[in-house]
Amino acid sequence: MHRLRRLWDYLRSTFWFVPSVMVVGSCVLAVGLIAMDSTAVDGWLAQWPRLFGAGPEGSRGMMSTIASSMMTVVGVTFSMILVVLALASSQYTSRVLRNFIRSRVTQFILGTFAGVFTYSLIVVRTIRGGKSGSFVPSMAVFIGFLLASGSASALIFFIHYIATSIQVSSIIDDVSMETMAAVDRIFPNDLEAGPRDDDEPPSPQIPPGRRWWSVPATGNGYIQDVDDAALVRLAREHKTIVRMEQRIGDFAVNDVVLVSVALEEPPDEELICALQSAFSIGRHRTLEQDVAFGVRQIVDIALRALSPGTNDTTTAVMCVDHLMAILSRLASRAIPPSHRCEDGILRVITLGPTFASLVADAFDQIRGSSAGNVGMMLRLLGALETIASRTDSPARRRVLHTQALWISELADRTVEAPHERSLLDAQLTRVFEALEAAYAPMRPCLISTREPSR
Repeated sequence: MHRLRRLWDYLRSTFWFVPSVMVVGSCVLAVGLIAMDSTAVDGWLAQWPRLFGAGPEGSRGMMSTIASSMMTVVGVTFSMILVVLALASSQYTSRVLRNFIRSRVTQFILGTFAGVFTYSLIVVRTIRGGKSGSFVPSMAVFIGFLLASGSASALIFFIHYIATSIQVSSIIDDVSMETMAAVDRIFPNDLEAGPRDDDEPPSPQIPPGRRWWSVPATGNGYIQDVDDAALVRLAREHKTIVRMEQRIGDFAVNDVVLVSVALEEPPDEELICALQSAFSIGRHRTLEQDVAFGVRQIVDIALRALSPGTNDTTTAVMCVDHLMAILSRLASRAIPPSHRCEDGILRVITLGPTFASLVADAFDQIRGSSAGNVGMMLRLLGALETIASRTDSPARRRVLHTQALWISELADRTVEAPHERSLLDAQLTRVFEALEAAYAPMRPCLISTREPSR
C-alpha cells in the first residue's frame, strides 16, 4: 500500500500522466463513435440533416482544421507555461515550480487539447468519399465539433487561470492551503488526545549485550517519506528497537547511516533491505509527510521580498500572515513524540518535527531579515499573539515567548525612533498578556533598555 501511494504521488506530480490518460480516452471515444455509425444509427441521424448532414469533403475539412488548430494551441499553451515557470522561479522561489507542475488545471487543459487533436486525427482518416463509396461518421464528426468548441472555452479559461495563478497572493495561498492539509493529515489529533512532543520521554537504555548497528542509505537525495508501520513491524518481528538517524526532509548521502537497529549480531541482508525500503528518497522534498517543506516555501518567498534588491514588505507581511495561519492550526494539534510504542513496548525512535522546530523554521530567518523594519516586527509580534491564543500548552507558550524576546532584542538594536519603539513596546505588552495565562515571564520594555538617540 505504501509503495502504491508513492507511485501515485509520483504520477500526479508529472506533466504527462493526466494528459496521457485523456489522450487514451479520446482514442477510445473516437473508435467507439465510429463503430456506432451503423446503418441503424445513420437512419436516426438522417432525421437531423442540419446537425449530421455534412458530406465527406466538408467533414474532412472541418476535422483537419480542428486537428491543425489544436496542435497550434498546444504549442501556445506550453509556451505560456514555460514563461510562467521562469517568472515564478526568478521572482519568488524555484521551490514553487512543482506546485505549477502538479496543478490539476494545467494537466487537464493540456490533456484536453492533446486529446482533441488525437480524436480529430482518428476521425479524419476514416472519412471516405468518391466513386468507390463514401463513409462519414456523422456522430463522431459532430462530437468533434463540440470538443473543438469546448477547447476554445478551455483556452480562454486557461489564460484567466494563468493570469491569476502567477499573482504572489495566489502562490502563497496555494502553498498555505496544501501545508494546512498536510497538518490535518499528519497531525489529526487535538492536544488533549494523547502524548505529544511536549512530553518527550528520556532516551531508553538498550538491553545488555546489544549495540546499535548502522544501516546506510542506498543513494543520494531527500528523504520524502517513511513507512512508520513497516518500521514498527520490523522491530516487532526482530524483538528490537529501530532508531531513525535522519528525519524527513533531510538530505541522505549514499552509504551514510540512515537508521540504526539494536541487536546482538549485525543485521542480515534481508533486514537491511527491508529497513532501507521503508524510506523513500528522491531528488526533491515533498509535502506528503513534510510540513516543514511547506513552511520553507513561504519563508523563501518572504526572504526574497525582504532582500535589498526587492524590498517588498507587503509580500513579506502576507507570508507572515499565512505562516501564522499554519502555526495557529498546528498549535492546537498533538505532534506525536519520537518514541513509538506498541503494547507498552518501545519499537521505534523517530526524528520528527516539533512545535518549537516548526516555529523556528517559520520565524527565525524572517526575523533576521527584518532588522529596522518596524512593520515586519509588528506583524511578527501580532502573529505570535494570535498563535498564543490557540494553545494552552505551557511548553508551546514558552516557545512563543522566546520568539517575542528575540524580536524585542532585535528592535532594541535596530530601531532608533522613539515613536516606533513605543509602538513595538505596546505590541510586546499585548503579546506577553496573551501568553501569561499559562506562562508569565518578566516582560522587557524596549524604551527602558536604551536611551533613544537624539
